[in-house]
Amino acid sequence: MDMSNSSPHIKRRNFIKTASASLLLTSFSTYGFEFFADEKPKKVGLIGTGWYGTSDLMRLIQVANVEVVSLCDVDSNYLNNTADLVAQRQKNGKKPKLFSDYRDMLKSDNLDIVIIGTPDHWHALMCIDALKSGAHVYVQKPISVDVIEGEAMVAAAVKYNRTVQVGTQRKSTPHLIDVKKQIIDTGLLGTIGHVDMACYYHMRANDNPPLQEVPDFLDYEMWTGPAPMRAYDGLPHRRWWRTFREYGNGITGDMCVHMLDTVRWMLDLGWPKRISSEGGIFVQKDGKSNIADTQSAVFEYDGLNCNWQHRTWGNPADPNYPWSFKIYGSNGVLKGDVMKAEFVPLNGKEPIRFDVVYEREKYPEDVTEKDIELHAAPATRRHMIDFLNAIKDGTKPVADIEEGHISTASCILANLSMDLKRPLIYDPQSRTVLNDPEATALLKRSYRGDWEHPTPESV
Repeated sequence: MDMSNSSPHIKRRNFIKTASASLLLTSFSTYGFEFFADEKPKKVGLIGTGWYGTSDLMRLIQVANVEVVSLCDVDSNYLNNTADLVAQRQKNGKKPKLFSDYRDMLKSDNLDIVIIGTPDHWHALMCIDALKSGAHVYVQKPISVDVIEGEAMVAAAVKYNRTVQVGTQRKSTPHLIDVKKQIIDTGLLGTIGHVDMACYYHMRANDNPPLQEVPDFLDYEMWTGPAPMRAYDGLPHRRWWRTFREYGNGITGDMCVHMLDTVRWMLDLGWPKRISSEGGIFVQKDGKSNIADTQSAVFEYDGLNCNWQHRTWGNPADPNYPWSFKIYGSNGVLKGDVMKAEFVPLNGKEPIRFDVVYEREKYPEDVTEKDIELHAAPATRRHMIDFLNAIKDGTKPVADIEEGHISTASCILANLSMDLKRPLIYDPQSRTVLNDPEATALLKRSYRGDWEHPTPESV
């Protein structure tokens, strides 16, 4: 079936515009905004007090008048460390209430905002339950581990009339905002006909740790939740859990989702018409990891293919852009990543370059914060401001849950295509893979034990 006419989700604009480099704004924008102050501080809870959950919370505290009233984590060490940090950072100096079960946290206070920074396999259930409780939600990417989870999250946001911002903060990254405005929107690229996206970071864990006793400070049963239970072989935090498809969707689900989402935002793209992928574990075969160390994928649109490639071994194809996107037009190529971007025109003129924005002077606490991504902090702050403005105005945030779902589900479908060794056409209206009952059945994976998988109808 040809989806080009039947699907309203494919919305690629015509980028053949008359523009010249002389129209380019050569001075970069200045980035700054007022502190977001409500008359009454919003009550905030965080689920998942590890690396990025805590970082997201700290960025919110920096830009908004909020009161962090509750924290939840199954690791009491993480929980207590973040509680101490919150007491240092928030204005009232109070320590929040601490919980090990997010359901108890949601019942304890009438929260205005819930931030979810847990591993991917928990995102859907926590987001939906938070929406049901009346909270607005900031959820990290990817939003789900299967496609139907994402559909349920979108349905829940609509049903409970709450704002959901997804942590795809490239849309709030200062130099990439400039790139979109000055290169894409002015038509400097000419006719756009191809996109390459890639990640060559050596971020796949390849260890074989022995089985061991679960430490007293970790509730491993609750950490696992609806996912398949793996025998405990060490703390799953940070890199270790991402190396297993029980909890996520590998490098494609983790890293492609950012670049695909960025390209979709820049080029105004919706659902891909067709998705195909190939890959596997070709080199790094010694460890326990079951995610692909090598994978390519093609996301097809009308007149445009967006190609993905990752390798967790060897050298990057372009050492200057090891995790990046490249948009090819008839007038040149636009290269971009989280640190920089450049438009290289075909006419022989000098490239137009864009650099990352830091805010060390404005936010000196950034410099001493443990594990902070300094280059991403300004983007996350803007992402939080956008989130709060969307709540206040009743508008959609820049990384609305539906857009996060499209980017996430597309990457999940790429993994399914790799597994099934055939292209897939997903129809978001029927929530099926067209003419492929086997693939359709895999859109919703089994949950462990008594955990119930959400659907759009059940929320």
